[in-house]
Amino acid sequence: MSEFPEGAPCWVDAMFADVEGAKTFYADVLGWTFGESSSEYGNYTQAYSDGKAVAAVVPPMPGADAPSQWCLYFASPDAAATAEKVTANGGEVLMGPMQVGTFGTMLIAKEPSGAVFGVWQPGEHKGFEKTGEAGAYAWAEVFTREPAKADAFLPKVFPYGAQQMDAGDDPETAGMDFKVFSVGGGGNPVLGRMSMGEEFPPEIPSYVQIYFGVPDCDEAVAKTQKHGGKLHFGPMDSPFGRFAAVTDPQGAAFAVIDMSTTVGEMPNFG
Repeated sequence: MSEFPEGAPCWVDAMFADVEGAKTFYADVLGWTFGESSSEYGNYTQAYSDGKAVAAVVPPMPGADAPSQWCLYFASPDAAATAEKVTANGGEVLMGPMQVGTFGTMLIAKEPSGAVFGVWQPGEHKGFEKTGEAGAYAWAEVFTREPAKADAFLPKVFPYGAQQMDAGDDPETAGMDFKVFSVGGGGNPVLGRMSMGEEFPPEIPSYVQIYFGVPDCDEAVAKTQKHGGKLHFGPMDSPFGRFAAVTDPQGAAFAVIDMSTTVGEMPNFG
């Protein structure tokens, strides 16, 4: 298992009041299996796809009244140093840095426009054992109402290069404000940034949208709805794959994408 470069997404987890319900849902929709819960770490339970670790679910801490939501963690060689960069550049550290046994060190932070994210300094737990395939993490985008704030913050906290998408003349992309952040000299795109327009209800704050790979987007949407989850957008074809934005029955938002079904030409990034 190779180390993730600084700033690359390396892990996802989510809190659920009904962990067993979440297991049933994600087992059907994403094909996950689950390991034993770790009682010394708040019943943290890893999810697997083809025997490879891809995510984790955990019940809320006692007394916490937090909504169910997915949290994306970015790799850092030094979580304490990353925490200092977060606060120095207008962000807020919500929790940590906190050592998690021999597994690693974590912190939860909020960027200046309001999207919450995690940072993971690996110890024994390196992160995803599989990405970019069905059943695993595929991609993520920061959805924000204040793109200038996110755009200024992210490259100061992580070693990112940035490229703006050329919206072009395509009616599907006209007026779209989309940027991609990369590590390793721009050759490795790791994160998108999408400006939220009026199509988003005002009560929805800035957030990180996590995409999980599926073999069939429409089937994943149908299974989501069968379990009481909701479809919010799509399914829609794109050059990156056929995707849809959904929430699970406990309200955690995510997206599913079939990366094998692509339509149209890739956009240009300047």
